[in-house]
Amino acid sequence: MAYLIGVVLFALAIFISVALHEAGHMATAKAFGMKVTRYFVGFGPTLFSFRRGETEYGLKAIPAGAFVKIVGMTPQDDDVAPEDEPKAMWRYPVWKRTIVMSAGSIMHFILGFVVLWVTLFLVGVPNPELSDQAKVNALPPTVSIESCVQLDADRANCLPTDPQSPARQAGLQNGDKITAVNDTQVSTYIGLVNTIRAAKPGPATLTYVHDGVTKTANITLISAPRHPADNPSGAPTQVAALGVSQALPKNVPLNVTYGPVESVGQSFRFTGQLFQGIGESLKSIPSKVPNLWNALSGKPRDPNGPISVVGASRLGGESVEHGAWTLFLSFLISLNFFIGVFNLLPLLPLDGGHIAVAWFERVRSWLYAKIGRRDPGRVDYLKLMPVTYAVILVFGGFTLLTVAADIVNPVTLFGK
Repeated sequence: MAYLIGVVLFALAIFISVALHEAGHMATAKAFGMKVTRYFVGFGPTLFSFRRGETEYGLKAIPAGAFVKIVGMTPQDDDVAPEDEPKAMWRYPVWKRTIVMSAGSIMHFILGFVVLWVTLFLVGVPNPELSDQAKVNALPPTVSIESCVQLDADRANCLPTDPQSPARQAGLQNGDKITAVNDTQVSTYIGLVNTIRAAKPGPATLTYVHDGVTKTANITLISAPRHPADNPSGAPTQVAALGVSQALPKNVPLNVTYGPVESVGQSFRFTGQLFQGIGESLKSIPSKVPNLWNALSGKPRDPNGPISVVGASRLGGESVEHGAWTLFLSFLISLNFFIGVFNLLPLLPLDGGHIAVAWFERVRSWLYAKIGRRDPGRVDYLKLMPVTYAVILVFGGFTLLTVAADIVNPVTLFGK
């Protein structure tokens, strides 16, 4: 039940963010004096509508988005009444059109920033001291003892048939600090991991400190699949395993919150990191397509690959099911920032494409004036339709591929 609630909540949050996207276009267009005739949430049959001034507002039956109708978005629009010509969008200065077309993405950025601030102030985020891999790797090799070493690398739940971990067999206890494996000294947890994995499964000698007393233990390292230490999402390989995990300092909280003012500064910092990550994600999308296609045949899904709204909603459901509200909000924040950035790409029919055309017209007019030639006027959008259709075909195909992968072979957070 909690899973279903999470899915519905996340889908509703996406629906609201899309409605706010279109509201941003409408509000800025009205502020500049452009005529807005319709603002509807949803598609399909109209459930109800009402009119305020020159705009009809309404709700449609299919909650799959929203739309706004601004009169005369392009010079080729043939539904502009003569009395509305002065309010046609294409007649306004390019800077005003740029603000109107970018207002949708700006609404996503504002919403993402506000949710991020709420998360930092009220919900909490993973402690940066523990999120910084370099700092975590530098911590001493103090360990927690696992009950078993499962051959499927799922160490969260031990089964009666799973072999007992070598560390438990040797009598090590939680909080022990391992100082050497065979003759190799270790001073950090990552050093311990690397030393054990460099050894071969079989007999080994451990030196460790228990309650301030140095002890030794003869153990037998077992072979088990583990993800690369420097790439937790990488494919697991068979390595020597001891059956320990890192014991974090007791005085270091796993999650932290910030004050209302400090959260603003932290929000800007996290926003910068997210935008950097989005840039890298956009560049890597073409290389991720083969994995999506392979996932349809049951091959392992790349956990860092692209997902659709369907996949994002499923992850939102998993997060709520396990009480991981920070993850739920993180997905929502990331999705809003990603949609905002993606929508500004200079490709029609995206808003960024309309902005690119508007500035192309402005620059071209300026250049023609400089060389004494007649202004060629506005771009004919009808001539750009083949390119627009090609973009729609590519993005539509990619969307269908991600949706299919999220249904057939979804990314999961908690091994469902």
